[in-house]
Amino acid sequence: MTVSFSRFGGAALLAAAAAAPLMAQQPMLPPGHPPVIGTRLDIVASGEVNAVPDIATVGAGVVTQAPTAAEAMKDNARRAAATVAAIRKAGVAERDIQTTSVSLSPQYRYADNQPPVITGYQASSRVSVRFRDIKAAGPVLDALVAAGANQIDGPSLSIDKPEPLLDKAREQAVATAKQRADLYARAAGMRVKRILAISEGSSEPMPVYRPMAPMAMVRKEAAADTMIEAGEQKISVSISVTFELE
Repeated sequence: MTVSFSRFGGAALLAAAAAAPLMAQQPMLPPGHPPVIGTRLDIVASGEVNAVPDIATVGAGVVTQAPTAAEAMKDNARRAAATVAAIRKAGVAERDIQTTSVSLSPQYRYADNQPPVITGYQASSRVSVRFRDIKAAGPVLDALVAAGANQIDGPSLSIDKPEPLLDKAREQAVATAKQRADLYARAAGMRVKRILAISEGSSEPMPVYRPMAPMAMVRKEAAADTMIEAGEQKISVSISVTFELE
């Protein structure tokens, strides 16, 4: 919590000048705004709301190796198509399936005092899958591995429509700021006259990330009975409110 207040006018000009570095960090009043006659009070407050995530985003990839680039790409394309087919068969909508990368790179053998020698090629492709039913994500991941996916990472859990929850956090933040302003005003033998300005800082929900097997090869037998628990996610909003006291 950040709080500052000062009396403008008369002998208090020296105190106001001393507080200038702090005041400079607070939101400026709009041009043409009526001047502050009383005491200015700046408060930073936050509001928080907990909610259960309803979206899970998972990355699934296929890595293949072969003696030639053409063979590596062909095998990768076949297995990637099988994984995407498994995703669609599980009922995931087309809008929730997105190819994020396709790559091909040579593999080298290194020896002392010898130039590197190409021994084969590695092809990889990745898709991002968004699940709107988090509980259904685990069985789909198992189906992906069975279909040929050997890289899985995520999930990243989020809320599909966070704005109503953000609004609740905003209301809570404003109420907290007003409550603190009243407290400081009473302690100083004054009262809150009006709100001069409100500015919003951080207002985005923080996604929950739980690594499963990032950037690692996954064996089919190791992916059985995968479960994803949604838990809770904290959505917070921080605001700065400027009051005038009298």
